[in-house]
Amino acid sequence: MLREAKIQGASAQTVDVGFGRIVTYDRSRVFNRLRQFLMYLGPAFIVSVAYIDPGNFATNISGGSKFNYSLLWVILWSNLMAIFLQSISAKLGIATGANLPEMCARLFTQKTNWFFWIGAEIAAMATDLAEFLGGALGLYLLFKIPLVYAGALTGVLTFFIIFLERYGQRVVEAVITGMVAVITVAYTIELFLAKPDWAQVGLHTLVPSLPNGEAVLIAVGMLGATVMPHVIYLHSQLVQCRKTIQTDIQKLKHFKLEMMDIILAMNIAFLVNAAMVVVSASVFFTRSMAVESIEQAHQSLTPLLGSLSSGAFAIALLASGLSSSAVGTLAGQTIMKGFVNLNIPLTVRRLVTMVPAMVIISLGIDPIKALVMSQVVLSFALPLAIVPLMLITKRKDIMGALVNKPLTNVIGWVITMIIVSINAVLLYLTFTGNA
Repeated sequence: MLREAKIQGASAQTVDVGFGRIVTYDRSRVFNRLRQFLMYLGPAFIVSVAYIDPGNFATNISGGSKFNYSLLWVILWSNLMAIFLQSISAKLGIATGANLPEMCARLFTQKTNWFFWIGAEIAAMATDLAEFLGGALGLYLLFKIPLVYAGALTGVLTFFIIFLERYGQRVVEAVITGMVAVITVAYTIELFLAKPDWAQVGLHTLVPSLPNGEAVLIAVGMLGATVMPHVIYLHSQLVQCRKTIQTDIQKLKHFKLEMMDIILAMNIAFLVNAAMVVVSASVFFTRSMAVESIEQAHQSLTPLLGSLSSGAFAIALLASGLSSSAVGTLAGQTIMKGFVNLNIPLTVRRLVTMVPAMVIISLGIDPIKALVMSQVVLSFALPLAIVPLMLITKRKDIMGALVNKPLTNVIGWVITMIIVSINAVLLYLTFTGNA
């Protein structure tokens, strides 16, 4: 039984669901809510790219090839930490109408902000280094373009993506979201071809295990490379384009919608990361092949699963490198403007972030060594983003209705200590030659 009604001038539908129960819903209200959600969708998808960048390719492939599905739980917990920190960053931007670097400039001394700025700018450059290398490797694997020329082309393509920002942030969001979709489709194909043991996948996603000392090292690498400082700065800026003159109630509503964006985007990133481990375990571990590099993974896929698999892998890597390079450059320009208010032309700000990566590629430095050193730099820089974020968002005079609750502060500082400790272990292992 189905009948139409009019509720407050809007079209509504009343449905007999049986057992004497009648459910009435307003179709226009549902449509408006969906449209509103879609309007706020985007910032978290830009941020999510940092969690599926070429550095993640390397650690996830290595972990899967050596330890089967055992480290999937690390991906899950890393994602939960990332969701928490990105939500705090977005909340700061919504509550204050400013990004994290700008709030640091207002609240801390000039010397402190110069220190923050130098650390953050170096981190943005180090991030771009890893991501440019991924884009260059993707072009090399797909089209056999020499790495130095592939690096230059990656720079040009990245600059083009950023250039689109002049037509509005939403255009950049659409382009980067499209690249996230490409990565997701590519790894869906990989999963279909790999035929994993889904019972084992589910078990190891939920049950933590560390088979041996080397697994601890790789788990540390997975966690240490997951939360990136540059997107903590950037997310608080990206939410600004949806901002209007807001009351506390409007800010709370904005934050609720942004949380939906974050949960959707970050869980897509989680699924892609988990797929990287699952495919590597299904294809390489089952054949007793320990994979140490991205190039080796690509070369091995063709004889094992065919050209479709290796092609999907290379396309995913290229999309990851290009999109994450664009995000790193966006973060670099936000950082430069925010902390010390340097009035440098936008093009120059973008080049400052991009050029070091292009120089290193052109010098022919070993990509793997460069990736390792970039992660070391990020380990130093991470506390410079998280600590001020937690200090600022606990203040009611700044955050108003969006101030952190006591439990949020406790969770935040626990996560901060975990991440800082993990990165300290990673640094120790790197400098002692055990990494």
